[in-house]
Amino acid sequence: MTAAPPVTATLVTGASARAREAAIAARLAAAPIDGATAVILEGLASGDSPLDTLPEDWRAARIAPGCLCCTGNLVLRVTLNRLLRRRPQRLFIGVAQSEHLDQLRSWLQSEPYDQLLTLTPDLDA
Repeated sequence: MTAAPPVTATLVTGASARAREAAIAARLAAAPIDGATAVILEGLASGDSPLDTLPEDWRAARIAPGCLCCTGNLVLRVTLNRLLRRRPQRLFIGVAQSEHLDQLRSWLQSEPYDQLLTLTPDLDA
C-alpha cells in the first residue's frame, strides 16, 4: 500500500478573524484544487464569514483563541488529527496570535506531522 502524499498546510496570520478568513477564501478562489480543503480557525466568527461562499468540499473547525503552541496545543492537536483523518489535499490554519509562530511551525514540522504535512510559506492577511 502506498502512503498518501503529505497535506499542503499554510499558516494564516492577520489582525482579525475576518481578515484571515478573507485571505483563505481569496487563496482558494485563486488556486482551486480537486479535493477537499480543511481549515482550522482560531477565534470566533464575525457573523458573515468570507468562507461561507466556498464550495462544499471543505471542512472548517473553530478553536478558542489562545496560544496554539502553549495553552491551545492540546486542542489544536486533537482538531488537527481529526481533520487529517479525512485526508484533505490542503489545510489552512488561521492563527490569531503570531508571537509564537516559529514555535508553532517547528511543532508542525516535528513527528508525526513531519510525515503528514508539507508547510508552505505563511499567508499574511
